[in-house]
Amino acid sequence: MSWAKQEFETIELGDARLNQRAVLLAERLGQKPGASIPGACENWAETAAAYRFLRNEQVGWEEVLTAHARASQARIREHAVVLCIQDTTELDYNGQAMSGLGPLSFEAQRGLYLHPTYVVSPEREPLGVTNAWTWAREFKQGDAPRGGILESVRWVESYERIAEQARALPETRHVCIGDRESDMLSLLVKARDLDYPADYLVRCQHNRVLPEGGKLWERVMAGTPLGNVRFELPAGRGRKARPVEQELRVERVELADRQGGKLEVSCLIAAEINAPEGVKPVCWRLLTNRAVPTLAAAVELLDWYRARWEIELFFLVLKEGCRVERLQLADTDRLQTALALYMVIAWRINRLMRLGRTLPDLPADLVFEADEWRAAFILNKKPVPKTVPPLNTVLRLIAQRGGFLARRHDGEPGAKTIWLGLQEIAVFVEGARYARQFGEG
Repeated sequence: MSWAKQEFETIELGDARLNQRAVLLAERLGQKPGASIPGACENWAETAAAYRFLRNEQVGWEEVLTAHARASQARIREHAVVLCIQDTTELDYNGQAMSGLGPLSFEAQRGLYLHPTYVVSPEREPLGVTNAWTWAREFKQGDAPRGGILESVRWVESYERIAEQARALPETRHVCIGDRESDMLSLLVKARDLDYPADYLVRCQHNRVLPEGGKLWERVMAGTPLGNVRFELPAGRGRKARPVEQELRVERVELADRQGGKLEVSCLIAAEINAPEGVKPVCWRLLTNRAVPTLAAAVELLDWYRARWEIELFFLVLKEGCRVERLQLADTDRLQTALALYMVIAWRINRLMRLGRTLPDLPADLVFEADEWRAAFILNKKPVPKTVPPLNTVLRLIAQRGGFLARRHDGEPGAKTIWLGLQEIAVFVEGARYARQFGEG
């Protein structure tokens, strides 16, 4: 069974043919994630069927994501703790004649906003996209405030969806993680009012005034350090990878909830010490509903917050690997359905990369069809093994077709070389199957 058949096994679009089309389209787009829709399809008839699928009124992105979310929940159920990472990104469709777009950060730009919840294990295994929102901003009218829904609501709504899932899977602890945008009192109060079915861990941007006087951050920094933590800060955004040592402090405090009551939170501040000269020290201020009584508990929370980078990698694969900002569709309804499929594909690419690192000896046939893993050997001019090879071996061969050099000091392949290699594998497998079919005929 192909990965798409497994992932969309429960999809229900009201017509068996539509269900089959969803699986086929996911397979085609997954084989060539960087290609256009016509480029990913095998012929014009398949391309025309793909566009009919996207404009079908029975097909919406909710149905696509719901099927994926069900499959994700089955994976989540296997873990004691999962990290539910929220974030918002812009999708830029400036210059395209597509109805339903709105302004972006600059009023002259046109596009959509996307806010998914991307779930990973503490070991960084991608488990799926369990909910997502898209919207177009309304255009400003003169000097009047912009109309439409408050975008901050998406963070609270997403927490509510995470809480619903946490109640449905009570054996798995859910932790909602967000960057500074998620530091809003309404989210913290909502979690309390729901009785904390899911924990939260958000980066603090507001140095709040405490009910008894004084400011939150100064209160924490006046306390005794719990201890230190060391880790490797990865490269990114013009920054080189480097070792970091941080001193950790935690205080359990009460905040005013603006409803006449109090809200109990823990504030963890991780401040870098001995930073290299000329480099801005790394300082993270985090809020959580949980008590943090020990250094081990603080280090665990910090490690979980550092997993927030996984959603940045997801956005990178979605935009650069799947090239969703190059999609040319007539309106945003069709675009959203296509985005739902591509989000599943971006999740799968990241999952392959992480599984290859964390479970290198996993049999390759659990994630690849036989023709696919054999093609990885043939294209690299390696003997095809008679038994199923380990996943890591196959992924490294696929990544070599995407530019991974596989030298001794190169480490493991990244998402980019994997998605580029997958396209070569898909072309080869397609040709081999056609030749086999032609030969049998």
